[in-house]
Amino acid sequence: MEGAETVPPSRAATEVAVKPPGGSCACAQEPSPQSPGADAYPSEGGALMLFHELNRAGCKTYLAACEETSRAVLVDPLKDHVDRYLAVLAYYRLTLDLIIDTHTHADHRSGVWDLRELTGAKVVMHRRAPAPYIDIHIDDAGQLELGTLHLTFMHTPGHTPDSTCIRIGERLFTGDTLLIGGTGRTDFPGGDPGAQYDAITQKLFALPDSILVFPAHDYRGNLCSTIGDERRSNARIGGRSRDAYITLMNNLGMPLPTKIQEALQANESAIDDDSVKFPSFAQLNEVRQLEPVEVDSRLHSAEPPVLLDVREADEFSGELGHIPGSILVPLRHLPERARELEKYRDREIIAICRAGVRSTTAAAILGGLGFEHVCNLKGGMLDWNDARLPVER
Repeated sequence: MEGAETVPPSRAATEVAVKPPGGSCACAQEPSPQSPGADAYPSEGGALMLFHELNRAGCKTYLAACEETSRAVLVDPLKDHVDRYLAVLAYYRLTLDLIIDTHTHADHRSGVWDLRELTGAKVVMHRRAPAPYIDIHIDDAGQLELGTLHLTFMHTPGHTPDSTCIRIGERLFTGDTLLIGGTGRTDFPGGDPGAQYDAITQKLFALPDSILVFPAHDYRGNLCSTIGDERRSNARIGGRSRDAYITLMNNLGMPLPTKIQEALQANESAIDDDSVKFPSFAQLNEVRQLEPVEVDSRLHSAEPPVLLDVREADEFSGELGHIPGSILVPLRHLPERARELEKYRDREIIAICRAGVRSTTAAAILGGLGFEHVCNLKGGMLDWNDARLPVER
């Protein structure tokens, strides 16, 4: 961070006297804090939570911290604002413990890996998140503790397969699942309007009316809403049937985010340099997807395919394991090591990763290099394990 001390890897904050962003840090319905500095509000069990929205823009990043222990979490940080977050943490003498992305973002580069490297904090995402270097994979109803604060996670797929919402006391961080007066689009790869409808109506709208809603995006100047208000008056989903919602979402016709080409695949792969030239979305859509049972069947044929695992080495030998006989070439090294696959050019190659996302990128890259028989394991090692097919660790 320019003009400040270097942030040691074991801590999130140094004693840098930097003023935090101004303005209110909670809903207009809440009383303004009476004391200057940290804005603390009651959380569950009477615990005090310091709370700020840090970007003051359409993309939202939230800071929450246990006032008693000074342990902090950042939700949906932007790569472009990492210096700002470190300054605020330093100002309040907070230690960053957790960094959460509510989903894989398509409109901006995530700041989770920069913050992880600089602070030693743990990155948290849903188990369906495709990226490497995630320290804690959380599932539906998962819980984490942050000092005296309790974080409860709800899997809310639809905008993306890995979308999740986080409840801390009376606050609900809804990512791009539930917006103020709207919902997140469902036309990205892996989007599912029916799943989103179910998640919102069965999980989020089942919460008490008073729960405060803090989305990852808002471009109309709203600070937050409540579950009750959204259930009653959300223009996109309130009072609409499931079939009507699916029809609506499938016909929105929204333009793609301007930064999707540079942001989405970078966030899916945690590749932050020029080592990989990401393929276009048209190229990605051309990749043939194979279900795990089909891949397993082909492995027992007279001419079994070559299995190309493009995860990182620690993932290859980690909890999900790898398919016996797989060749490991991490995605970030694929362009420079593609020549090693020349001897397999005339054979079928099946690309593999954690969730089937990075491997789709790999398959498209190989297709662009003239490999004509490349497919992708749909759902990756997550679905392979769920199908209870053979793995090595």
